Amino acid sequence: MWDVLLLDCNAATMLGDAAFGAIRDAAIGIRDGRIAYIGPRSGSGPAQVKRSLGGAWVTPGLIDCHTHLVFAGNRASEWDARRRGMSYEEIARAGGGILSTVRATRAASEDELVAQAQPRLAALRAQGVTTVEIKSGYGLDTETELRLLRAAGRLAHDMRVSRTFLGAHALPPECALDRAGYVERVCDEMIPAVARERLADAVDVFCETIAFTPAETARIFAAARARGLGVKVHAEQLSNSGAAALAAECGALSADHLEHLDEAGISALAKAGSVAVMLPAAFYFLRESRKPPVAALRAAGVAMAVATDCNPGTSPCTSPLLVLNMACTLFDLTPEEALAGMTRNAARALGLALETGTLEVGKSADLAIWNVGEPAELAYWLGADLLRDRYFRGRSDNEDQP
Repeated sequence: MWDVLLLDCNAATMLGDAAFGAIRDAAIGIRDGRIAYIGPRSGSGPAQVKRSLGGAWVTPGLIDCHTHLVFAGNRASEWDARRRGMSYEEIARAGGGILSTVRATRAASEDELVAQAQPRLAALRAQGVTTVEIKSGYGLDTETELRLLRAAGRLAHDMRVSRTFLGAHALPPECALDRAGYVERVCDEMIPAVARERLADAVDVFCETIAFTPAETARIFAAARARGLGVKVHAEQLSNSGAAALAAECGALSADHLEHLDEAGISALAKAGSVAVMLPAAFYFLRESRKPPVAALRAAGVAMAVATDCNPGTSPCTSPLLVLNMACTLFDLTPEEALAGMTRNAARALGLALETGTLEVGKSADLAIWNVGEPAELAYWLGADLLRDRYFRGRSDNEDQP
């Protein structure tokens, strides 16, 4: 007997040959927080509780696989400066950008960081997110980086939080004349401390002309892998440095941004099975014009994920549904590809494909229930309130329902 049986619904399993992996007139049985049955209603069995969903669509809970959700302050003034003609790189070189958030974040306590992040997380939850990746990277010293990761961990009470250490986000001002010393600190002090306290699942590097070189990135990756941590990279956002190919050669979970990705990078990602993470809100917010090579990635069979990149400087976005639309209208993904990018492929990008991301027996009952006629509408409506309910590990957000 199942704990809960969901009836009178349609399921977008994100598996199989049908569009969206659709099962119409479906039933979903949940037991011990996991999917115990998914299939035609005619094949369902007894349950302690039966719930009719009135024809709603059920998808896997959305997965936001690239965010910088925990930080202090905001950078609205820099956004205005970009509107008046300054580039992102010019602002960064003038001491703004990431370093302005670093100053505010270093001054914030762990409790303050949690309190500021909670409304952002609540916005993701309200649009069906059940798993979120949260990066550090706004401390750039050991104490603050660990504080950021601890704060991220405290947000996990009704959400799966995958934490990523991003100490190599920018060069801190106190190390402006000692790049080698800072990279050494990341490798020999920060990563061991993160691993010792089990504060992160992976290590990320911003490999770019204004951040860290491919050689520095390779050294940091080696330190991460030696401690049993996965690796991922901010790659080819502003220029083509070969970071995606480097990451793929190191078995990276993902390479993210990719506006300047070349054929060699595409081939490397395809060969390694690394996920290409599209971040269209950052593309939009920075008013970029060069798009990631989506058609070439598709042709090469590279899995594409989609994420909000929620951060204070280049993507102050907490609407995954808006990002699904952007992925289609700006990057030419199909609605099915976009939804796969926030479910199945996003799970791969976090190393969680065995746990979540699709609707299939044995996986965590992480579900989003939508008041839509077809799943493509999730990438169609702008700013609509579409979520009917959300299940995380088999527990409904609507606790008072019968």
